[in-house]
Amino acid sequence: MRVFVAGATGAIGRQLLPLLSSTGHETIGLAGSYGAAVEVELLGGEVAMADALDAGALSLAVKDSAPDAVVHLLTAIPGKISPRRMSRDVAWTNRLRTEGTRNLLYAAELAGAKHIITEGFAGIYEPNKWIPATEVAPLWRNPPRQFAPMFAALRSLEERTRQADGLVLRVGELYGPGTIYSARGSFVCEVRAGKMPIIGTGDGIFSFTHVHDAATAIVAALNSDARGVLNIVDDEPAPVREWLPILAELLGAPPPKQMPVALAKLVGGGPGMALMNHRRGADNTLARRTLDWAPKYSSWRQGFAAELPHAAHP
Repeated sequence: MRVFVAGATGAIGRQLLPLLSSTGHETIGLAGSYGAAVEVELLGGEVAMADALDAGALSLAVKDSAPDAVVHLLTAIPGKISPRRMSRDVAWTNRLRTEGTRNLLYAAELAGAKHIITEGFAGIYEPNKWIPATEVAPLWRNPPRQFAPMFAALRSLEERTRQADGLVLRVGELYGPGTIYSARGSFVCEVRAGKMPIIGTGDGIFSFTHVHDAATAIVAALNSDARGVLNIVDDEPAPVREWLPILAELLGAPPPKQMPVALAKLVGGGPGMALMNHRRGADNTLARRTLDWAPKYSSWRQGFAAELPHAAHP
């Protein structure tokens, strides 16, 4: 199968291209710059040059690639995000999830691609700390103001994917190479410096996904007829109060301090408090059954330990 990957040089894309090649697929990676083109070639893919926000150029690039499948992993998330300025920090990613998705799926239709797979986010569900969300659970209706544009962009991406009879893979909090949870990632650096507190009771539930597990899920999806939405997360959703101290201990960092909600609102604003106390975990049962897929790291515990054995002394 010829697979066109938009976002080929991102954290998931760097895992996906070699995996596709090793499983017999021909890969084409979208590149918007010379540096990205070189990286695509090093990852074993053919290069398609275009800007995802240039509809004409993108349509030509996809058509010339003659793909059987199109995978949308386009993001432009900075290495460090401020919850207080979330709407600013993810503004470019929001455009890629709205304009970029429209352009890419239109190009895929013109090129006759049969498989459409897009990257969603499993942290989009209406808060409920007791029950991990299945794919039919309601989405967060009134997220913090700074999150609202991101959630609107994700909803737009999912709606366009459904209209194209494609599959949305809602990945969890990504960790591994190229993420904020890598040995030199911004979140790990904050934890190592003792600057990442537990806000309030730390009840927010995180579902994690290793970037390689996200890539294997994409390969499994290409070999299936799955459509709609699937949660691609590990087996152990966990509250911040549980996983953050374990991460700190692994890093040889000071135990996270406790920060009252009122103080957190003054320091980091409401968005940070919402993440730490209201986020909902996700359930991967349907993805396991539908794709015959399982994460290599069934828990963030094993994944963090594997990724960060020397993180205390980078």
